[in-house]
Amino acid sequence: MPLNIVHEAEGFPRIILTEPSGSSAEVLLHGGQVVSWKNDRREELLFMSSKAIWKTSKAIRGGIPVCFPQFGNLGSLEQHGFARNRLWSLDNDPSPLPAANNQSTVDLVLKSSEDDYKTWPRSFELRLRITLSAGKLTLIPRVRNLDNRPFSFTFALRNYLSVSDISEVRIEGLETLDYFDNMMRRERFTEQADAITFDGEIDRVYLSTPTKIAIIDHEKKRTFVLRKVGMPDAAVWNPWDKKAKALSDLGDEDYKTMLCVDSAAVENSIVLKPFEEWKGHQEISTVSSSYCSGQLDPSKVLRGFR
Repeated sequence: MPLNIVHEAEGFPRIILTEPSGSSAEVLLHGGQVVSWKNDRREELLFMSSKAIWKTSKAIRGGIPVCFPQFGNLGSLEQHGFARNRLWSLDNDPSPLPAANNQSTVDLVLKSSEDDYKTWPRSFELRLRITLSAGKLTLIPRVRNLDNRPFSFTFALRNYLSVSDISEVRIEGLETLDYFDNMMRRERFTEQADAITFDGEIDRVYLSTPTKIAIIDHEKKRTFVLRKVGMPDAAVWNPWDKKAKALSDLGDEDYKTMLCVDSAAVENSIVLKPFEEWKGHQEISTVSSSYCSGQLDPSKVLRGFR
């Protein structure tokens, strides 16, 4: 069954994924980036900036950008690395994963180019499988070292989640953990709160996080459950009002309806020997939130949904 590929005026080939229950996702070859995920009620689950810049030379603020081979400014490369600004290709040989022959899965690949070699002299293949199923979006990134020497990298899937009101959102699963605070020169702290809530700018990388994190949207009575393997850290970011105004590709009020919770490998770089492959796995699912004395039962959210 052939993929549904739409060629739009702005020059971004867009792959439309669908599945029988009625949900959909849109993926760009530019950046290998998921830019839309809608549930069976056609509600958009991912945030996209009202001022996103749709140019091939720019990163698109929203959806799920791929940060490789560098997260943030932790190195000499451009912010979050170059993978999100490159044109990816359809991957016809995703081995050892079985070939997907349906309209709910797409395999993409980014291979090292001469231009990238000038700034990051490594030979690699970065693959990404994106699969849509009822109530769930799964991303499987893989990096293979094609060099004759080891190399290291940091990595993240930056998940821009759509929320009703950031002040009504809480994250559970990161309590008591250590984190780097990027607003305090990456100083290390320990999370003291029972859950993370939001009343100002936040830019942190939580370390050695559990495989399951819950993002609870009280107003929408909806919970995102983020499951991840191979990406032990979790970055949490919201720019709040002053920073939002300073970002040219983010609307002044956009911060109110977005939250980034990233699957990341940041504290310890991933090291690959020649011809070795690293594999990560991320699932985002949504569940209806049920209230218990005005608040959600964290154990139900984090352990009750298998």
